[in-house]
This record gives sequence, C-alpha cells and structure tokens, in this order.
Amino acid sequence: MIRFEDVTKRYATGPPAVDGLTLTAPEGQVTVLVGPSGCGKTTSLRMVNRMVEPSAGRITVGGADTASLDAARLRRGIGYVIQHGGLFPHLTVERNVMTVPLLLGTPKAQARDRARQLLERVGLDPSLARRYPAQLSGGQQQRVGVARALAADPPVLLMDEPFSAVDPVVRDQLQVDLLALQRELHKTILFVTHDIDEAIRLGDQVAVLRVGGRLAQVADPATLLANPADDFVASFVGRDRGYRALGFVPAPGMIAPQPEGVTQLGESTSGCGADGWVLVVDERRRPLGWTRADRTQAPPRHEDLDLGGTVATLGGPLRTYLDAALSSPSRRGVVVDQAGALVGTVRVADLVESLDSPRSPAGAADVPGPDGPAADRGEPADASAAHLPRARADGPGR
Repeated sequence: MIRFEDVTKRYATGPPAVDGLTLTAPEGQVTVLVGPSGCGKTTSLRMVNRMVEPSAGRITVGGADTASLDAARLRRGIGYVIQHGGLFPHLTVERNVMTVPLLLGTPKAQARDRARQLLERVGLDPSLARRYPAQLSGGQQQRVGVARALAADPPVLLMDEPFSAVDPVVRDQLQVDLLALQRELHKTILFVTHDIDEAIRLGDQVAVLRVGGRLAQVADPATLLANPADDFVASFVGRDRGYRALGFVPAPGMIAPQPEGVTQLGESTSGCGADGWVLVVDERRRPLGWTRADRTQAPPRHEDLDLGGTVATLGGPLRTYLDAALSSPSRRGVVVDQAGALVGTVRVADLVESLDSPRSPAGAADVPGPDGPAADRGEPADASAAHLPRARADGPGR
C-alpha cells in the first residue's frame, strides 16, 4: 500500500507543484494518476521513491515512512518504469534486466536466469537478450523496462507514462500485456498518464489531479464516468463518458445473440443473408468478414470481404456489443465465444432498447466496479475486440 498524507511539494518560486495530497493506493491494485500538464502527477509519483523530496506531509510504502528509509535501499525495493524504458544504452538487454538483482547481491547466474524468465514473460524473444537497447523497437524497449522493474520482485511498481512514446497499436498491446501481468502478479502499481482512456482502461481506481497539484476526485472508473465530482472532472473525462461507461455494464441477459446464416470462402451464398449481407467464417467458425450475396452469384473470395466491424466476446460489456453492431456493415454485431468461434449476432435496435430500460438514480450504484463482470481486464472493457481479419490470422478476434 502507498499512502500520501497531506503531501505538499514547493519549489523556490511559483505555486506548489503538489498541494496537500491525501491519497491511498491499495495493495495489489493499479492506481492511476491522471490530469493536465502541470497538475503534479509525475512529481507525486517521484516523491514515492524520493527522486523528489516532499516539502511537507508524509508518504508511507507498506506502512513504512519513506523519509526514515535509506533512499538507495528504498529505490531498489520499488520497480520504476519511465518513458522510452530508461535503459542503459551501454548494457545489453539481459544486463539491463539484471541490474537491480546484482545490486542486491544476487549471484550472476541466478540473476541471468531471472532476466531470461522475465524477458519471456513480457513477450520478448530470448534472442533479443544479447542486443543493445538501440537495436530494439520502442515497444520492445518498453517491455525490457517492465522486465527490469520486475527483476527484484518488488511489491510496488511506479510507472511514469511508460507507453506514451509508442504508436497506438503497440500501446494497445502493451496495455493488454500489463493487465495480464497484473492479474498474475498482483503488484501495487502507481501509474501516471495524461490519457483518460488509458487511465480508465488500466486503473482499479483513478485519481484526477487539477493544475496546482490538488486532488479533484478519486474513484473507480465506472463511478468516475457516471458521477464526476465537478465541472473540471466532467470536462477532463470527456463528453462521451456515457458511452465509455458502457464498458463497465455487462450486456443484459435478454440480449441473446441470434443465429446467423454463414458461409465459407469458395462456397455458395445461396439461401444466406435475407438482407443481402452474409457472414463468412473459417472451418472453425471464426468470423472472417461480411460479403454481399446480392452483388454476385460467385462464391466469396477473401478479397471480396468487407473487413469492417469488430467482434464482441459473449458475456462481455455492453459497449463491446454496441460497437460490434455499429461498426458492422450489416448492422448486426458479431458475438464469439472465448475460442473465437461464432455464437451469433446482435442488432443495434435490440441493444438500444436495452439502454432505454430504467436504471437506478444512483447512477454508478448499479454499474459493476473493477471486480465486476466487465472487469476481467485482460480484455479491456472499452475495447470491442479486434477487427474481423484478426480472427482469421490470430485465432479469437478479441
């Protein structure tokens, strides 16, 4: 657990960078600090490992006052991940990961074994271990940074905008991988970002800071979206927060996917798709895309497929169902099981009707929080899986 108790950071001139921050980051959860530039989120994070010393107040990690601990020893017991990985350019990938274990006295052979295990765990090929950071892509460098932070098995991780310098596709995958690691390791993570979508996706709780380093609101993502504390939080979270909140609402039980006529590549579309649209699947019933049976009498080829549309996983949040339906050229959202096989489709009209049903006036009271049905966050609640071609190439299109 990390606890800030009325923590303030002042510099020689200007207003406080952090002003009276009181906040608890619960053990084994991800707490995200988010806010505009100048709100003190990075300063707050760096005060935890005493890279920045607070001017007033108290910070405890695991119940121990950090001010009473040796700074170097404190830092070796806390994982730290920053933009671009923060790797030592003159050391190989393997030696970068071995750094903290060696400082703690771990035998070299044991530290090397640990490094190789972690590189594999964060999704890197073992052949990269002998490369230098400059020989890696940005996403690979970030993975090495995460592996290095985990090398000494610290209970606490500090992550300062670790994914902000990579492209959106790599960033998405890094976020998914972090959630998967967290489900396995249950670290106490303090994560800084300026991106509210990233905060909602990753955080068990989200702390919104306003300029001047003052805490505006701290809540789980569903509550933050449903009940922003004031105009500043509402503006920062965004005007589409109602749609984002659907990522925490499980699809109602009355929304049962309906049977869908399908065909396969090279097979006839005769008798399929009363409205002209036919779903094409592979031999394992994994969706490949849509085709128009009324455009041609010839069996569909891959180049004929409309690859638009996402797929939703059965039992997932309502947002994924709605996105699948709205993005589908047929306006029928494809729903698959955990193996990526077709279950059926859902229609926009049925989903909108379910949204029109009465809800409790408490707003977020009836919305599952991070431990509810929508928060098996290996698949982020605000993502409707992947586009249809990925189902063909990689298995389940999620």
